[in-house]
Amino acid sequence: MIKWILILLVAAAVLGLLGFGRLSGAALSGAKLLIGIVLILFLLMLFGILVIA
Repeated sequence: MIKWILILLVAAAVLGLLGFGRLSGAALSGAKLLIGIVLILFLLMLFGILVIA
């Protein structure tokens, strides 16, 4: 999932430099959503609520 976050962030940066503001915003929104999911899963694992074996 971290790989997808990095891909979306790079895509947002490149699209922003090329002038595609809406596509850049969409890629950035997707990256933010994935970052939120990763943080929630990390906190659940940290507190022992979710166990991934």
